[in-house]
Amino acid sequence: MAYRELLQPDEHIACLWISDATPERRRGRVLPDACVDVVWVGGRLEVAGPATAAVIADVPAGAIAIGVRFKVGAAGAALGLPAGELLDSSPALEDVWGRVGREIAERVGEAPTPAAALHALAAAVRARLAEPTDQLVRAAATGTARSDLGIGDRQLRRRFGDAVGYGPKTLERILRFQQFLALAAVARDERVSVGRGERAARPDLARLALEAGYADQAHLTRECSRLAGLPPAALLATGAGPAGDKSVSFKTDRAAAATMAA
Repeated sequence: MAYRELLQPDEHIACLWISDATPERRRGRVLPDACVDVVWVGGRLEVAGPATAAVIADVPAGAIAIGVRFKVGAAGAALGLPAGELLDSSPALEDVWGRVGREIAERVGEAPTPAAALHALAAAVRARLAEPTDQLVRAAATGTARSDLGIGDRQLRRRFGDAVGYGPKTLERILRFQQFLALAAVARDERVSVGRGERAARPDLARLALEAGYADQAHLTRECSRLAGLPPAALLATGAGPAGDKSVSFKTDRAAAATMAA
């Protein structure tokens, strides 16, 4: 399966992505990444809301999957409603944007090629982007804000709920989990490059846990099981990699590995 992300110089949109069709039906484990996507797959256009647990997604045989991924903290402004209303759900875009969502779905479905479908989807979504991103929440979400944000805890939680879909503590858990996946991917590449044997190639989960910010390996195991539905070693064995702002293509111009692990 070829999966590609195209970075976008946009206040709201992080990337466009496309997953090529295959002759077989595909099932994938989509991991929480603090992002929200508008996704076209199997003839349905839907909003993949902010997730707090892994979702098993199905892609029919012969079907492409394309999407527009919003930056962390930009979903509420981009979609024009509190992101918390989409928590752990994937409604049809028509249910979010009404008639406009239905018209966009028709336009994407009539596109003659996957590239044209992605272009049509991106153009239609951009045409709806009017509200500016909550820059305070965006800065806090990306770790660039000061520790003292100058607002109360209640207001911060409300603004996070509107912009991200959940509160700062949940966001912290998910971004730490994605940091673990990013560090594990780097460690895997390093092991491959030096050509170590299979036994030596096993990830050092205790070291990765500490580097990612967990208290210990047991803490990592509990969080990974809650967020991904698998313990760390089993998850990494599926080939799972970082997604959202931690995706490799957010840092390079090369194609990213699939973030939908088998």
